[in-house]
Amino acid sequence: MSKQLEKLIVFISDFLMINSAFFIWCKLRGQMGFFTEYSFGGIVQISLIIYLYWLFIFLFFGMYRPWSFVSRIDEVIEILKTVTIGIFIIFIITIDLRSDIKKPVTISRATIALYWMLMSFLIALGRVSVITFKKKLLEAGIGLKKAVIVGWRGKAFKLLEQLNSLPSLGYRVAGFVTPGRVSEKNKHKDVPVLGTIDELDRLISEHSIQEVIIALGQSARKQVENVILKCEGTDVGLKIVPGLYDLIVGQVKTNQVFGFPLIEIFPRLMPDWEWKVKRITDVLFSLILFVGFMPVWLIVAALIKLDSKGPLFYKQKRVGMNGKIYTMIKFRSMVEGAEKITGPVWASWDDPRVTRIGKFLRKTRIDEIPQLINVIKGDMSWVGPRPERPYFVEKFKKEIPLYARRLRVRPGITGWAQVKGGYDQSIEHVKQKLTYDLFYIENMSLRMDLKIVIVTILVMLKGKGQ
Repeated sequence: MSKQLEKLIVFISDFLMINSAFFIWCKLRGQMGFFTEYSFGGIVQISLIIYLYWLFIFLFFGMYRPWSFVSRIDEVIEILKTVTIGIFIIFIITIDLRSDIKKPVTISRATIALYWMLMSFLIALGRVSVITFKKKLLEAGIGLKKAVIVGWRGKAFKLLEQLNSLPSLGYRVAGFVTPGRVSEKNKHKDVPVLGTIDELDRLISEHSIQEVIIALGQSARKQVENVILKCEGTDVGLKIVPGLYDLIVGQVKTNQVFGFPLIEIFPRLMPDWEWKVKRITDVLFSLILFVGFMPVWLIVAALIKLDSKGPLFYKQKRVGMNGKIYTMIKFRSMVEGAEKITGPVWASWDDPRVTRIGKFLRKTRIDEIPQLINVIKGDMSWVGPRPERPYFVEKFKKEIPLYARRLRVRPGITGWAQVKGGYDQSIEHVKQKLTYDLFYIENMSLRMDLKIVIVTILVMLKGKGQ
């Protein structure tokens, strides 16, 4: 079953169950003697409006995320949580201040609990049915993901047996990828050796691999890093069998289905609803700050033009999320053509290329303000790893393991590395800041974003920027 068809089936199931819950609730409410819409046409119209509300709630809380293998119990818990929040919102927005304040929970209002039970039961029933149907298809060999096992002998052979015995996990093993040179004529239970780790990126493309599962020994740190680097820039899922957790602690999430554990490397730890709130907040506050303080930015623009010759804005190619190249915009704080003179170099603490007004802009971080345009366009976020130039990205990807991990999220105007350190001045400094960036990515949350923004504002007010 394709992801599109699977999602369509889930949408149809939810549509039927949400509308059925409303129809049944209206019928029961009418039989209890409370007011309800009696005409079929009227109920249909109201039901469709209610469905659009629930569609928004479900989309907001990530209820239409792609499924890999999912526990039916976990899905029911997610449904209960999301429906409860949705019902609570309905309860709040339908409060009648004139009567509900005196007697907030009338019997009529209490029937909303009945609606909650109907919604929870019917949607859970529909989704569990879809999951069960998908499981049956997988057991029949339909819709399996094409996977490779990185490893040979021992743990790799045992993993193959486990995957073959549990088709519900959704994997079809296309072959082994070995840590060392193994004859490509070698096979284990009719599963061939496709090549070595050094060839992994090519093998993923040639064999249309969707999942890479690592089954290496305990002393394979460098090989694990090499596998991760080879998978960067591809669209494969990356998992590892238990036993190597200590190599990548803090960057994993464990999935366990039918007693079979797999550790997912570099999962998206921030819930879908937080991603959406983060994006909405980015756009909303960027518009408020950009438009609301327009007189200030016009004064800054005039000062830049009076202080030195050259354009108002400094534009530079930067590497964004998933390696996308975009044009970053800043107020110009250096002399015109500064980088044409020196080539791509890092800015320093006492950079002679910085203009008089540029020093003030950098200390207060006002030079970053035009990047609000990048935020609105979707190139950047308020908070995230700082974007780097393509030249340095290619250089760091070769010299620093896991550097490309920074490209999994939108770059930010400010970030954890920025509030903890200054400009990059050496490769060692970049490595140190990378640990801050990885810490942020592994612990992303709205709470942490708020903390970083508050610290950044304090830096701006104190003029401690660089």
